[in-house]
Amino acid sequence: MARAVNTKLVSTIDCPGGGQVCWDNNILYVSHMQPTNGTSIYDVADPKNPKLLARLEIPMGWHSHKVRAANGLMLVNYEKFREGAPEFGGGLGIFDVSNPAKPRLINKWTVTGEGGGVHRYDFDGRYAYISPTAEGYVGNIMMVLDLQKPEAPEEVCRWWIPGQHVAGGEEYPWNDYVRPRCHHPLRVGNRLYVSYWHHGFYILDFSDMRKPTLISGVNEGADNPHPTHTALRMPGKLKGRDILIVADEDVAKLYPSPPAFTRIYDITDERAPVQIATFQKPGLDPDGAPQIPMTGCHQPAERFHGNIVPFAWFANGLRLVDMSDPFAPKEVGCYEPDAPEGCERASSNDVTVDPNGLIYLIDRQRGLHIIESTVV
Repeated sequence: MARAVNTKLVSTIDCPGGGQVCWDNNILYVSHMQPTNGTSIYDVADPKNPKLLARLEIPMGWHSHKVRAANGLMLVNYEKFREGAPEFGGGLGIFDVSNPAKPRLINKWTVTGEGGGVHRYDFDGRYAYISPTAEGYVGNIMMVLDLQKPEAPEEVCRWWIPGQHVAGGEEYPWNDYVRPRCHHPLRVGNRLYVSYWHHGFYILDFSDMRKPTLISGVNEGADNPHPTHTALRMPGKLKGRDILIVADEDVAKLYPSPPAFTRIYDITDERAPVQIATFQKPGLDPDGAPQIPMTGCHQPAERFHGNIVPFAWFANGLRLVDMSDPFAPKEVGCYEPDAPEGCERASSNDVTVDPNGLIYLIDRQRGLHIIESTVV
């Protein structure tokens, strides 16, 4: 049976498993994990009765498991996924969704070289902050696109960690380690907070949009068995401090380990981030014993209100974490869904919150839950 603390299920959408969910003006955009399912668009003006408006497909060999929408535009990613349809190519699909029931492809921005495509990204209605593969580089890098003219995206800048640009003569130093990979950048003001998978996270000065510069970074290397998924800046000061949530993902373990968790950094002095706390789902790691992947943390919501941050915690569903005291994050609610039919357990993959406080939680295997909470 589903378990709910300070939460209540409003409705469930029976849809293919998803990688990301995005709310914009009572329209819910859902990206799916497995081809040929691409992106679904729902009207959620009545959250008790969501209505499917449109569904896009993707060829075998690719997936389109991320989506962002703003200002009448929808961006979906195209990333290599197993085998098939090599001619399709990776990149971004840019759609006009002024009529969300009839999404219209404006342009397909394609990565250069033989890369796998675009992984995760953010979009503010004009600029897309993306993580593409690129010709001459090893692994995904950070890039910003200007979509003021969506039919002709303009690259604003790119950034990478030294050693990735092998075509530029950089010596590649990671032959015995996981290759570098930008997971995705998030912008707050004139800063970019960039997660870099098994290579930590970085804070970039974005004052000159065409020349982002490194302020600092933290890379624990093989000391941390889990990859860094998200570096999320809290929007306001907490106890007079600037706070960065750094979520590690419970996959791609370097060695057997307990479930991944979230770390809290004080970045008041950006040049020297200091870890001040951690958060793990209560009771999940009783003895430090290794557990199977996709048990622990996946990611925090990138859209939320106040100091309570919803997290997708893979097999343990939705966790609502109060960050008011950044030295002692506290769980104040949860929703642990039942396993989808035919699955051994849930696999909550992404979560977002709308302006009314409704929470949208997608399972990567099947189904989406719309949840209300007394604390959000």
